Amino acid sequence: MSTQETTLRSTVAGFTAEGKLHTLSVWFILALRLMIGLAFFQSGFDKVLSGSFSAAGYLQNAPPSNGSPVAGLFVAMGETPWFVDFVNIAVPWGELLIGLGVIFGALTRLAAFWGAFMMLMFYLGNWEISHGYINGDFAYMLVFLSVAAFGAGRILGLDSYIEQYDVGGEPLIQRYPWMRYFLG
Repeated sequence: MSTQETTLRSTVAGFTAEGKLHTLSVWFILALRLMIGLAFFQSGFDKVLSGSFSAAGYLQNAPPSNGSPVAGLFVAMGETPWFVDFVNIAVPWGELLIGLGVIFGALTRLAAFWGAFMMLMFYLGNWEISHGYINGDFAYMLVFLSVAAFGAGRILGLDSYIEQYDVGGEPLIQRYPWMRYFLG
């Protein structure tokens, strides 16, 4: 087994962070991708199969009762019939499709973005800070962001093949560089 290390470096707002990844890191990145993908797939699958998912009561009651700083937004969403109808479809099917995308490593960054967005909404809706501001919803949001940042769909995933798909004699990712925001 190789013990070669890779250096990562990023500069944001004039601050540079640098670190080394061990080659075993790839397996942990894959494990994060599969873990969050399976969790979301299972949650969505259960909701889709039950056929009885409804967000209205949650939107109108949970955030105000737990002191969420955006409780008014959630209540307004819960009192808007077309929005509740949308959420009743978007949450179960979104979880299912995000889970599948992440598990198979297909359109991984796109799936991870929407997964992180959903987890942010769950974090704000499930506002429970009696044990601190970091909870499972926040941690899952960070896992989704890590999956996207590391391009985890290229690790034993379909994105590595999709990126190389021949389009007019060149790989898809070279012909359409903006696809990097969706793949990886």
